[in-house]
Amino acid sequence: MIIRSRAPLRVSFSGGGTDVPPYTDKYGGVVLSSTIKKYAYCSIRPRVEDGLQVNSMGWTTGITAEASYAQSLNGDADLARAAVRRMGVTDRLEINTCSDCPPGSGLGSSSALVVAILGGLCEWSAKPMERKRVAEMAYLIERSDVGIPGGMQDQYAAAMGGFNLIRFEKEGVTVKPLAISGAIRNELEYRLLLCSTGTTRPSGGILGRQIKSYREGNPTVLEALHEIKKLTFDLNDELVRGRVEEFGELLGREWDLKKKLDPAISNDEVDKLYRTALANGAIGGKLLGAGGGGYLLLFAEDGSHKRLSSAMIKAGSRVENVRFEDVGLETWKVGYRDREQRDRAGQRPQISEARPASYAL
Repeated sequence: MIIRSRAPLRVSFSGGGTDVPPYTDKYGGVVLSSTIKKYAYCSIRPRVEDGLQVNSMGWTTGITAEASYAQSLNGDADLARAAVRRMGVTDRLEINTCSDCPPGSGLGSSSALVVAILGGLCEWSAKPMERKRVAEMAYLIERSDVGIPGGMQDQYAAAMGGFNLIRFEKEGVTVKPLAISGAIRNELEYRLLLCSTGTTRPSGGILGRQIKSYREGNPTVLEALHEIKKLTFDLNDELVRGRVEEFGELLGREWDLKKKLDPAISNDEVDKLYRTALANGAIGGKLLGAGGGGYLLLFAEDGSHKRLSSAMIKAGSRVENVRFEDVGLETWKVGYRDREQRDRAGQRPQISEARPASYAL
């Protein structure tokens, strides 16, 4: 029997940075985001040999890590190994992971991967877990167990799915699902473009400096975080009301504020691409994720979608449409009738119906 799971990646419209402690502990944070039809995947199957094998199929090279359950984390497939440890699983397992986008894309792929791994392990071990608890555990794995600096939004987006206004307070996290009409959703998909900058960059350095600046009382950073938080509620209001033009314009305002958090959030290449976008029909947009690379999210003015897309391709960007995903973490099983049939050439596996994670009670 093979357990498979997937968790969606996300686009963050506004609020990134306000979800990063210690700012959240004192002032509270808020993020407006939606998951999209790009995913992180996990497959879990039994193995004959003792211990754990993790195969991470990256975009350039794969990583295979063999470990005993007592072995400390050492950098090889640590996210999967930390998830296994958190779940208390000691079975002989092979875990295979992959993602539709590489780390550093700004789409929350690393967090979605941890959520997918936890989902698979919950299904494997028959340990029901609420979606919110999956997100909480994923956050602890990334930030505490593995020591990757970052915020709290990606784990909740991947576990819950859909359009959400996520609030972060010292007392806990509140996820408010947004009822976005089909017409508004369709218009957003028509207007929005994902444009690759051609580079990816780990978020840890930028976020680490942002945290340092906040702790040192940098007034520019603190004021920008306050303004981003306020703007996120404005974006939420425009989205719910279906005022898409105003929504698109505010994306650009959020990007202006975000660049104040750290000089490395943008660079000459990103600025050049963004200027190209504004000159060819974009009314707003922003770089997704912590900054420095990854994807630009652009909002086209009415009738300019094709012109904008062509201009960005000519500028060297890979352009993709945005397709929203309503479902968060999902799991399913792949099995065979018996061992002889499994080993027989051409045998097709029996596949269970995919469903929202059964442990999300």
